[in-house]
Amino acid sequence: MSDRSFSVARVPGFATIAVTAFVLLYLPILTMVGYSFNASTSVSEWGGFSLQWYRLAWENETVKAATARSLIIASFAAVISTAVATMAALGTTRRGSFRGQTPIYVMINTPLMVPEIVTAVALLILFGVVRQVTGYQGLGYLILAHSAFCIPFAYLPIRARLEGMDLTLETAAADLYATPWATFRRITLPILTPGIMAGAMLAFVISLDDVIITEFVKSAGQDTLPTYMLGALRRQLTPEVNALSTALLALTVMLLTAFFLTTRKRN
Repeated sequence: MSDRSFSVARVPGFATIAVTAFVLLYLPILTMVGYSFNASTSVSEWGGFSLQWYRLAWENETVKAATARSLIIASFAAVISTAVATMAALGTTRRGSFRGQTPIYVMINTPLMVPEIVTAVALLILFGVVRQVTGYQGLGYLILAHSAFCIPFAYLPIRARLEGMDLTLETAAADLYATPWATFRRITLPILTPGIMAGAMLAFVISLDDVIITEFVKSAGQDTLPTYMLGALRRQLTPEVNALSTALLALTVMLLTAFFLTTRKRN
């Protein structure tokens, strides 16, 4: 008897569509990476292989300051959003169904569905009022904004990890008169750690790459690396921007690879 099960790979033209999609997705990125090694100042004409743009970016004090600021904001945002997401995931999975559970889940994941510019405008208005009242102009606004935006990104892998956990060990600990805190510290947390690490890495990447919220919330002199690159593109498109983009891409790929290795199932 012939196998009549449906397979999308058997649809006529599937291979062509798949190859076209991959070309459209990755050809511009590969072009950008290639031209980051261009010796010419032109972004469209090849002038030979050179690392001069990476050297210039490395020696640029403004780039160094923007990179350090991006890493600081992303690190704080990842820690804060992961801590909040962990508590939210525990509160929505480690108990029976309760009234309002679905609205709470929707509220946590709202930033994923609402256009980012809406969140940026809302934060701009809120922080504008706070600035007038307190007079504070530091990086705290960017850290809080990034943390709030990254919570759902950290929440999803943590919740998925909790939903895939076997409750047998936790039940056994309770039967042996372990306190809820002891059960969490010695059983739940060690098993949940890969999910927490994955959520933190994902939140870090999202914060590191953010432009829209940062552009609306930041004060003068608080450029992050992505907003610095946006400003450089507005002034003049040079291979230095390609070099910065390639470096940021490499960091993002390394973090996403670590995210994949952390979350994949082991035999």
